[in-house]
Amino acid sequence: MFNTFPINEEMHIHSLNGELRKATILKRLGDNDYLAEYNGVKCHAIYNPFVNKFYVDNKYAVIRDKMPSRDEPCR
Repeated sequence: MFNTFPINEEMHIHSLNGELRKATILKRLGDNDYLAEYNGVKCHAIYNPFVNKFYVDNKYAVIRDKMPSRDEPCR
């Protein structure tokens, strides 16, 4: 559906209770799964065709740049 990235537009932000804010879709990860960036945080997003908007989950679907190694403590 979307072939040209990045996409910069108003999107619903989960941590702001769905308020519309500027965010960026960087690339497609899978079926209706997109890599988004909001306030410097990379996270997952989905597209809702009924309202023609992306929903960015910067609360529970944050993507970490580095996985902890085996000897590092979990925090």
